[in-house]
Amino acid sequence: MQANEAITMQQALGQLIGGSDLTREQAKSVMNIIMSGEATAVQIAGVLTAMRMKGETKDEITGFAEVMRAHSGRVETEQEGLLDTCGTGGSGIHKFNISTASSIIAAAAGIRVAKHGNRAMSGKTGSADVLEALGVQITITPEQAAQCLNDIGICFMFAQLYHPSLRHAAAPRRELGIRTIFNMLGPLTNPAGADRQLLGLYDRSRTSTVAEVLGELGLKRAMVVSSHDGLDEISISAPTQISELLDGKVRTFDLTPEELGLSRHPITDVMGGEPAVNASLIRAIFAGEQRGAYRDIVLANAGACIYVGGAASSLREGAAIAAEVIDSGKAERKLVSLIQTTGELAHVSG
Repeated sequence: MQANEAITMQQALGQLIGGSDLTREQAKSVMNIIMSGEATAVQIAGVLTAMRMKGETKDEITGFAEVMRAHSGRVETEQEGLLDTCGTGGSGIHKFNISTASSIIAAAAGIRVAKHGNRAMSGKTGSADVLEALGVQITITPEQAAQCLNDIGICFMFAQLYHPSLRHAAAPRRELGIRTIFNMLGPLTNPAGADRQLLGLYDRSRTSTVAEVLGELGLKRAMVVSSHDGLDEISISAPTQISELLDGKVRTFDLTPEELGLSRHPITDVMGGEPAVNASLIRAIFAGEQRGAYRDIVLANAGACIYVGGAASSLREGAAIAAEVIDSGKAERKLVSLIQTTGELAHVSG
């Protein structure tokens, strides 16, 4: 079979079970069948399980992501240098919403942020849940999201509104109950075409592969992070493995909290809860009332966003800028702007 030929679900399953990788074009063919609703639930479950057992390759992930992007809604914007920050989830650790808090701080530091997120998948509270609890209107239209981005330098794109074709894989994924390639796809399909990204990954063995995928998808700068204590974030409890995409090349290294000028804290000190609890934590951090572990882990991750966004020359400097953004009240004011702007936009459409 030639690499550019279409492949059926049965052929793909046989190939995967035999231990052979799909080419990028074959992966695109399989994903097109899934996204168009032509695959049965059994076929989808079989292919996803076989891919997981074999180990998904760069070409397979890239092919799936390209098709998912083609089937997704878009936020049309002429802005460049947009940043997204999110995690795959799947860590099994119920931490609070670190990437969501970090995205607001990055925006307050002058980075243009197009945050893509969803309701909870693995923890108790997803980014959509906590933003809703904070008072942000999460169901604004793509056109309104573009306006929000233009007006205040940050927008939130609720994944459920942008990826209707994912419904075809929803039941098999739910019934399987295991991580599959789909857990990686959400963070790879930003509707605004963000070309800079901090991506948290549940599997430390895959950071370099996913960083290479981001390069294939056209991103200019990115960091894929996975900590030694199991977080899909930069940790303050253990070293974090980072695969950095820069100038088309990927390098992988470990980062400790001390290298950022931060203290170590037990992982239990950054646990979260229900949306209202996590919203209160974020408000307290931004108000300067919550210090210690919660503040430090946000500084670590917001600092990485600021670095990837190009406003800091090092991760340590990024963390220091994040601290200044909080202490000056800029983060708190940016959150207020996001709440007010999305509220006004939603009122107009309502």
